[in-house]
Amino acid sequence: MFTLPEWTWEFHGHRCPFMPIGYRMGELMLNTLGVAKAHDHEYFIASELGVGHPQTCLMDGLQAATGCTYGKLMMERLNFGKLAATLWTPDNGSVRVAIKPAFSDKLGKYEFFAYRKKGIEPSQIPEPVRGEIIDVVFNASDDEMFNIKKLSDFEHKKIKGSFNKAKCESCGEYVFERYVRIKDGKQVCIPCSGY
Repeated sequence: MFTLPEWTWEFHGHRCPFMPIGYRMGELMLNTLGVAKAHDHEYFIASELGVGHPQTCLMDGLQAATGCTYGKLMMERLNFGKLAATLWTPDNGSVRVAIKPAFSDKLGKYEFFAYRKKGIEPSQIPEPVRGEIIDVVFNASDDEMFNIKKLSDFEHKKIKGSFNKAKCESCGEYVFERYVRIKDGKQVCIPCSGY
């Protein structure tokens, strides 16, 4: 049976099935490529999820398992609307993990989703209903849950970090140089530029 570090629930904010699915995806990615959790800016995840999906909770699980956080610019949401993600590493290649349609269909039959379809937030769903579907996630095998494919052609180009900044000549706030715009001959931030 799969176990999840308790701090991940607190980090995520509520108990639901998709954060642990994301955590399992992340661990599977790391294990498949034979790498440890990132601490700095080593890797990159391309999440295929989009906006407006209740399943986006899995991105918190991916971040918790892999160390590829939005804050460190190690994850991007591609907005494909798919339950899949790719982990890129500079030395060990890339792997794409997707939730199997049959497992997604299996989850969809649980009462948890009847609540979610009514717009009820996970923290407001009775604990026995949440616990039932979380147990399904914890007890399923990786083979039952995921399609795994190593990718030889996935590329990621790291953006070079810069500490260079300028003061917006309109609002007076600092803006990092790649985001400076010129308006009427003045260096301004994007909001002040009107673009």
